[in-house]
Amino acid sequence: MTTTTARPPRAGMTRRQRAKVTRGTQYAFLGLVVLFLALKTDWKSFSDSFFRLDVAASMWPRLLTEAIRNTLLYTLLAFAFGLALGLRLAMMKLSSIGPYRWFANGYVELFRGLPSLVVLFMVAYGIPNAFPGFKFPGDFFGMVTVGLGLTAAAYMAETIRAGIQAVPKGQMEAARSLGMSPGRTMFSIIIPQAFRIVIPPLTNELILLVKDSSLVYVLGVSVAQYELTKFGSSFLVSKASPTPLIVVALAYLAITLPLSSLVRALEKRFAKAR
Repeated sequence: MTTTTARPPRAGMTRRQRAKVTRGTQYAFLGLVVLFLALKTDWKSFSDSFFRLDVAASMWPRLLTEAIRNTLLYTLLAFAFGLALGLRLAMMKLSSIGPYRWFANGYVELFRGLPSLVVLFMVAYGIPNAFPGFKFPGDFFGMVTVGLGLTAAAYMAETIRAGIQAVPKGQMEAARSLGMSPGRTMFSIIIPQAFRIVIPPLTNELILLVKDSSLVYVLGVSVAQYELTKFGSSFLVSKASPTPLIVVALAYLAITLPLSSLVRALEKRFAKAR
């Protein structure tokens, strides 16, 4: 008759127990930080500085009719310009013609390496000096469209190129077997499927353009051309209160948060379709 000896219990905590202790420690530390800030903050002074309703009310309705309107207009114009140019550059990067590929690659590397602020300066002051008498279509709005759109096009070109290459090659072969030309196949079969793939990253680019529109102030805007950041800074000086910063931040969030939700919804929809 054989006897079995019980194994001695393992010393120390299991992995799950250690994970619980780690999470508990992090939550406790976070709670202590919040409690410390809540006790040390002078809430009356904070409210009087950052949440003055009279200052916020003085920004209305110009906040909506001028600042938000101009911000959205700058963003949409630059996005449309960047999308059209980015699509063309993506096609050139995939072209079998060497000079097209070289130009597109050089463009993408150049404008992805330059800050948007520098590009705006180059467009606003460089082009008129290089071509005297030249005027942008739409004057100031055309200048902003080109200045922001040139940089956006470089990123969109890479996004669209990746989307085109993600379309199964069998789609091209099937269309060609039906007698469709390469150009017709690309624009009627491949590109629509590619755009379905790249809608989420293109929406992210739209969000970035909303924030990049704050750089327009360097072009010397008039009062009627103020975007959100310049509009808020003008009230920051005149009212001597940081409340306009909170109002402008909330306005940006009101624009970008729905777009972020749209990106997540599109990503989930695309994942289910796959």
